[in-house]
Amino acid sequence: MPAVLSSPIDALSRQFRGVDIPDAARPGLLAALNSVPDPRKKRGVRHRFGAILFISICAVVSGAKSFAAIAEWAADTANGKLAEMGINAPDASTIRRALSAFSGNEFDTTIGSWLAGRLAAARAASTGQKRRRAIAVDGKALRGSRNGDERAKMLMAALDHDSGVTLGQVDIDTKTNEIPMFSILLDTITDLEGVVVTADALHAQREHAEYLHKRGAHYVLSVKGNQPGLRKQLASLPWSEVPDGHKETDNTHGRRATRTYKVVTIAAGILFPHAAQAVRVVRTRKRRGTKKKTTRETVYAVTSLTAEQAQPDELAAYIRGHWKIENRLHWVRDVTMGEDLSRSRTGGGPRMMASLRNLALSILRLAGHTNIAKALRHNARKPKRALELVTTS
Repeated sequence: MPAVLSSPIDALSRQFRGVDIPDAARPGLLAALNSVPDPRKKRGVRHRFGAILFISICAVVSGAKSFAAIAEWAADTANGKLAEMGINAPDASTIRRALSAFSGNEFDTTIGSWLAGRLAAARAASTGQKRRRAIAVDGKALRGSRNGDERAKMLMAALDHDSGVTLGQVDIDTKTNEIPMFSILLDTITDLEGVVVTADALHAQREHAEYLHKRGAHYVLSVKGNQPGLRKQLASLPWSEVPDGHKETDNTHGRRATRTYKVVTIAAGILFPHAAQAVRVVRTRKRRGTKKKTTRETVYAVTSLTAEQAQPDELAAYIRGHWKIENRLHWVRDVTMGEDLSRSRTGGGPRMMASLRNLALSILRLAGHTNIAKALRHNARKPKRALELVTTS
């Protein structure tokens, strides 16, 4: 087989020249993939790193869940479309060695910047009322990466609430936790001006509030027992005198759930920097068709958004929206894309597979897909669909 081209971009663009793509969009993702530095020694390299990344993401958007599955997808496609592009199909060991030798930092930063540009362009082109952008931050364990007594690898990601696109991801070292990685993750996102960052109670840290203030961003943070003084202050506010600001009910998952939001402006002296409003959420749940008692839970949140900047219904949307990082990213990666079952443990392999899944989800959503499982099956039936999707992104 001929050696892989020094850059697959021109060959890929020629292959899909019949597709109606604006010229400005042609380099897009291909250029980003080709700009990621190759972590391998130059001697003996037969497959360009950009080509391996291209093959890998095409395979993942077709449902590949492992290095072996990526290689099988490439082998099945090599005699047809890949060969026409001048790209050889690497075997599973080549893909595993190349991706495992990579820390993943450069990949996530490069792809995050490309995705941020895509979202900024889409937002600028949209019309109508625009709510502030919101980004959810949360960590996740790669359960299958646990090796002996070692802790499973941990990653922390930033997800755009509205689009479900992953804008950044960092590795959490075994000697630390999510808290010090908060600013490191958000440092990879260039523009945070006016953005609302949501996070769970672990990140209700004064340092985080100061960091976001310096970046010109706002926060909506849950408050629980890790901040006992702050939680006590919030619980002691005169909630009985405050009218309900927003109420919502849903009847999904076999239960009736009601959430009632009260919002109050915070006076000086609260134990949290730049806090402007406090939120109390009372959640009641009851299983339909059962005699079980209704459960009731009260939670608190604090935000730097003033009453003029965010009404109770908007704050409710930010609080509810934070859980999209669980439902639209972590759950989909675990269940639909098989991350829980992945046994990749070596080097940067687990991180890179997670990053490829993030990118696959993002480009599928940018292409308008809402059912990810259906989209993966759709691409798996015809390799050309995945090639077109990645090439035209």
